[in-house]
Amino acid sequence: MTTLAPVLPQLRIGPHTVQPPVVLAPMAGITNAPFRTLCREFSGGKGLFVSEMITTRALVERNEKTMQLIHFDAAETPRSIQLYGVDPVTVGKAVRMIVEEDLADHIDLNFGCPVPKVTRKGGGSALPYKRPLLRAILREAVSGAGDLPVTIKMRKGIDDDHLTFLDAGRIAVEEGVTAVALHGRTTAQHYGGTADWDAIARLKEHVPEIPVLGNGDIWCADDALRMMRETGCDGVVVGRGCLGRPWLFADLVSAMEGRTERHAPTLREVADVMVRHATLLGEWIGDEARGVIDFRKHVAWYLKGFAVGSEMRKKLAITSSLEELGSQLHELDLDQPWPDGADGPRGRTSGNNRVVLPDGWLKDPYDCAGVSADAELDTSGG
Repeated sequence: MTTLAPVLPQLRIGPHTVQPPVVLAPMAGITNAPFRTLCREFSGGKGLFVSEMITTRALVERNEKTMQLIHFDAAETPRSIQLYGVDPVTVGKAVRMIVEEDLADHIDLNFGCPVPKVTRKGGGSALPYKRPLLRAILREAVSGAGDLPVTIKMRKGIDDDHLTFLDAGRIAVEEGVTAVALHGRTTAQHYGGTADWDAIARLKEHVPEIPVLGNGDIWCADDALRMMRETGCDGVVVGRGCLGRPWLFADLVSAMEGRTERHAPTLREVADVMVRHATLLGEWIGDEARGVIDFRKHVAWYLKGFAVGSEMRKKLAITSSLEELGSQLHELDLDQPWPDGADGPRGRTSGNNRVVLPDGWLKDPYDCAGVSADAELDTSGG
């Protein structure tokens, strides 16, 4: 075993130690209990694995789908929920519900969603522009959380002319937030272009009182080390880089513990993970067919770079049973090595989008009229 560097300092999220300082980013329809299980297994239980986003209104109303999404496996410690809300009162109720019913050990708040149907209502990554509203939400969340740590995830701002991350970071510190994560892109960028790691460094300098985590363009373990070295951030949040690649968390642990081992699975090994992923989804949903159907969106990510014909990819994308999935996978050349370039970008890459905002939203950052409950849609991102 070769050691490259000393183990990195521990990340503290309230009473919880995250070592190494690696966090799975919440992703809608992705970071459910089965996917968190896979990532956690590869990491050896190290790191922090956040649930997909939960809308506070749906939680307070005990929406059936939402109550399933907040289910955690017994082995998940700490249990981490990401909440999304636009109304301070509703956010406060949701946080108090989590505390009173012991639903989680850590609460993260989403201010990073760039989806137009959210931002046009003043939600997601548009919300931090309204400084008083951001402060009110954080105040309600922190006061209702008691001993549970509250963190936030955000973007740089709406666009390059309307950056909010420094103000938002300072407000977070003043309201008792435990840590902040910054995706180094604006809302206008969505997932396009290159993440601005310099902004992460600026935020770290601006709020030295609390941990700052960096997010954006971490496609392999060495990217994570480079981000921490170049920005001084206290940890990393990994999203699209682990799509179809839950073993990335094994690489991240190895790299941050100073070891050189990296996963480069053959297609046979990838196929085994695919079947396990689909199996876990079926068990979680309570229906094998529905589990396999839900798994279909992962197929292209898992097979990225491998020599798999278009017809077979189409067949795999319409499977409806574990037997069918396994049978089709075994028709492939499973001895294929890990492809060159498969560690690169994956997932959404759209960028340079026009940001849709409520009328007059940018006229006054302190006028908080115009944000309605309609902004609480069951949509995640960041």
